[in-house]
Amino acid sequence: MFARALLTDPTPTLLLLALASACTGSSGGDSEGDGSASEGADASSSAGDASSPTADASADASGDGDTTAGESGGGTIPTVVSVDPLDLAIDVPLNGSVSAVFSEAMDADALTTSTFVVVSEDAAEPIEGTVIYADSAAFFWPAAHLASDTTFTATITTGARSEQGIALADDYEWSFTTGDEIAPGIGVDLRSAGDFAVLAKSAISSVPPSAITGDVGVSPAAATFITGFSLIADASNVFSTSSQVVGNVYAADYEPPTPSNMTTAISDMETAFTDAAGRAFDVAELGAGDIGGMTLEPGVYRWGTGLQIPTDVTLAGSANDVWIFQIAQGLTMASGASVVLSGGASADNVFWQVSGGVDLGTTAHCEGVILGQTSVALRTGASINGRLLAQTAIDLDASTVVTSVN
Repeated sequence: MFARALLTDPTPTLLLLALASACTGSSGGDSEGDGSASEGADASSSAGDASSPTADASADASGDGDTTAGESGGGTIPTVVSVDPLDLAIDVPLNGSVSAVFSEAMDADALTTSTFVVVSEDAAEPIEGTVIYADSAAFFWPAAHLASDTTFTATITTGARSEQGIALADDYEWSFTTGDEIAPGIGVDLRSAGDFAVLAKSAISSVPPSAITGDVGVSPAAATFITGFSLIADASNVFSTSSQVVGNVYAADYEPPTPSNMTTAISDMETAFTDAAGRAFDVAELGAGDIGGMTLEPGVYRWGTGLQIPTDVTLAGSANDVWIFQIAQGLTMASGASVVLSGGASADNVFWQVSGGVDLGTTAHCEGVILGQTSVALRTGASINGRLLAQTAIDLDASTVVTSVN
């Protein structure tokens, strides 16, 4: 029911390796992961195709092939089935992630910067970064661009464990060497959260008439926290409908499989927020937090304060270019202000990661995906071509939200 929304092309090398592993049963037991594609750098950086000896070596699970948990009383020992960049890869871009796919579902809480470590040959201490886990894959996003022409060693320690609590048999280690280029931007994978035009945890309200194209969902809050939509429950009570929504409306207290699907979507939303927040930035504190009247090229922009858009701002680039805006406080758009796309730029590749509240003024117009850690409010007549994904509440006032229907 919920189709996955991938906003960028997945890394071909990692996808092929993960699929090959799934087909050959390299996990030595039932695999709970789906071997999803990496969000990492372009596979051209990996110095060879998936059929090369290097690729084969990197895809082998650690250990002697015995994946039985032994004294644990059941289950299998998780293994690393593929990595990106590949072991001994050269000319790796400076702005990608380092990732690994596991043979089965892992305990996300056990995959941290303590158990997934990346160290430069020139430094004794691990580099800083953020670890994201989803779909049996872990991604290490460096806090800053990697140093050029430098060899790095990545290690996943035995502190990493499966959902059954079974640890890796041995540390898994591989190395790669960077080049001197920045790869095209990599978008944020929303996973199942991308199935929604409007998604919130605590409440969604509308002062009619709002108009939403796409699905609406709330969780863990119940349907009673979706107000102003005059919901009509489907006979199955799996979803409801509204004259203000071209799509379906879902809530945590609807019939299965909706509760489980909503829990997953909320988790994916939170993962996407963390992912966006952890990307290495290209530009910091642009305009001292005021970007009105500017034209911005693709890249990752960071502010340690709030961000003001008092007048129109233009994002100029191609359909494959990516903009990520990391905002430590709130995002405020003045009444009548607009985010304008030019040159073929796509709203699917624009991400507003906002730690404070989001306030779009009367008739303001935004483009892209808003990942809000707190509340999102669209004032009278405000609109967005994209998605509203909030970790608290979303308030609409005769507002318009348009996104593709999955």
